Amino acid sequence: MFIGNVELKGKAVLAPLAGVGDRAMRELCMGYGAAMVTTEMVSARGFSMNDEKSKRLLTLSDGEHPAAIQFFGHEPDVMADAAKRSLEFGPDIIDINMGCPAPKIARKGGASLMRDPDLAVAIARAMVEAVPIPVTVKMRTGWDNDSLNCAELAHRLEDVGVAAITIHGRTKEQMYAPPVNVDAIRAVKEAVSIPVIGNGDVRDGLSAAKLIEETGVDAVAVGRGAMGRPWCFYQINAYLDGERVLPEPPVSERMRVMLNHVQKLVEYKGEYIGMREARTHAAWYIKGVRGAASFRAQIGKLTTLDDLARLAVEVIQADAEDK
Repeated sequence: MFIGNVELKGKAVLAPLAGVGDRAMRELCMGYGAAMVTTEMVSARGFSMNDEKSKRLLTLSDGEHPAAIQFFGHEPDVMADAAKRSLEFGPDIIDINMGCPAPKIARKGGASLMRDPDLAVAIARAMVEAVPIPVTVKMRTGWDNDSLNCAELAHRLEDVGVAAITIHGRTKEQMYAPPVNVDAIRAVKEAVSIPVIGNGDVRDGLSAAKLIEETGVDAVAVGRGAMGRPWCFYQINAYLDGERVLPEPPVSERMRVMLNHVQKLVEYKGEYIGMREARTHAAWYIKGVRGAASFRAQIGKLTTLDDLARLAVEVIQADAEDK
């Protein structure tokens, strides 16, 4: 499918993941067949003030395209300026965050824009006019169950030139609790002619196919399902292409991928920061293995790549003993 003039060769994309979906994660997911990746959300106001952290979050490498840069904020002029200035980082798409439910973000930006459709549309219009590349939106079904306005807002956003919509099938108030509202996702797809990407509880080929079948969306976005499981894109693509259900990789392969992931983290962020961030990722990679609870205690003390390599060997040995 195409988002504007950007071709996506596949039906599974990596959703923006604050604090998780950094360059190392995005490159890994692309290597497993993600059709597109999106950066962690970036404050348009912070970027406009030359915040160094914002610049780091915007950095894209050659191995992660097509890629979208995602901004959050509530000021149309600031959002438009951020979009324009971010072109120096080489994004293929600019995405607007209208879905983050975190209180700090949703006070004015993020999901709060669902409560102010006029402002949401004004922001989208300003950003579309500011840049020559496609502008997309990630939204929720509404603020709460009494204000499910996603289909109406999606229609208005299409009218001002938004090139695609990603719809997370939950309200802001719902956060990440079940269920996913497939009716609302379907309503968005029926309301617009631009591509629609469905999001919510997709983690493998079966769940991806189910969401596509139930809603008619053009693609799916994977968020939490990719944490510690970047190979999920390979599984989704295989199932959608030929209905083959691929199993989870063996523990030895999971540990190999984990080490590769963390090596990238250390390369990009240095060992001190990289290894501290690696603790969270490592806990996801060992989920479900024998002795996971005791391994998590060790993970909390990791400080070097050698520490992680030794842990990986222990995990593999424990798995072998369990067979």
